[in-house]
Amino acid sequence: MLFTGTHIHKLDRKGRVSVPKRFRAALEADGFAGIYVYESPKEPTIEGCSESHMERIAASLDDMEMFSDEAEDLADTILGASHALPFDGEGRIILPPELIEYAGITDQVAFVGRGRTFRIWNPDTFADRKTASRTRLVNRGSTLKLKPASAMPARAAAADASPESDLPEDDA
Repeated sequence: MLFTGTHIHKLDRKGRVSVPKRFRAALEADGFAGIYVYESPKEPTIEGCSESHMERIAASLDDMEMFSDEAEDLADTILGASHALPFDGEGRIILPPELIEYAGITDQVAFVGRGRTFRIWNPDTFADRKTASRTRLVNRGSTLKLKPASAMPARAAAADASPESDLPEDDA
């Protein structure tokens, strides 16, 4: 499951928004026809993920010292404030009003892929964030060391070796 790209969608008065088609397909393949969302603890955005990723978060919390302040804070911030949002028949979700307010979302939503997770932003806020991120990246001279294909799950390694092109998707 891989979430990539930036996809801008309209938010209606009832808080409904269409989840990008590619994101829906990945999420449904994970076994839950919907998404998990919660407030980002670092940015004015909504964190989104699959059910299996949420289970990984819970398992990671289980590995922490029971009742430690850090474990308690993370559990309250992520698990205690998360929402499981099912898709309706048209592939939409209803964003809770408190999350819309937290992210400063008005009439449009930017779904931004982050690999195994994604974020839901106010598009203008994300544009500013993207510019700042790029500036920091360039100023640091950041680079990325790719994992060898042999270290990747079989499906990812096979896709990387495939000569097929990645055709544009219908984003509805």
